[in-house]
Amino acid sequence: MVLDEKHKRARMMMMWFGIISMSMMFAGLTSAYVVSKNRPDWLTDYQLPDVFIWSTLVIFLSSITFHLTKKFTSEGDLVKANAMIISTFILGVLFVVMQFVGFNEIVEAGYYFTGSASSITMSFIYLLVLAHVVHVMAGLIVLLVVIYNHFKKKYSKGNMLGLRLGVTFWHFVDGLWLYLFLFLYFFR
Repeated sequence: MVLDEKHKRARMMMMWFGIISMSMMFAGLTSAYVVSKNRPDWLTDYQLPDVFIWSTLVIFLSSITFHLTKKFTSEGDLVKANAMIISTFILGVLFVVMQFVGFNEIVEAGYYFTGSASSITMSFIYLLVLAHVVHVMAGLIVLLVVIYNHFKKKYSKGNMLGLRLGVTFWHFVDGLWLYLFLFLYFFR
């Protein structure tokens, strides 16, 4: 199905409205984190698990492989595009797995999301990271749709809208994690 320019612009605009909305949500959550930092029960001595550093590298690499998928598809090199899009999916799943490993390490260190053993600091960390994981899972669903369309050969040099939308959303999710990771790592 070939879309006219008006429909293409509308779809891009809808995606950007979604990205702006998600950015505002995370800006609100990180602002609440900053304001709550002045509480007397705020924790400053916790350490984020090292797996979050590695997961940051994994999701950054996935952004590169998805970008290369778009590049190779536009060049007509489907063999390389296939390898890159599958790599992107594997790296995305690996990122989610690593996030849950990080949560497990946080729990093993005695920090909980809720209950009498929880703290407001850890509740914010869990909320921020879990909200991001939900967005990454949405990104994986988008990626699966792109993969399906890719293998059905629906993308070509002149018809890249779905792939462009998917890549843009994935880059946003990756950039959002980088922001959250740096925020949580350095702003205690």
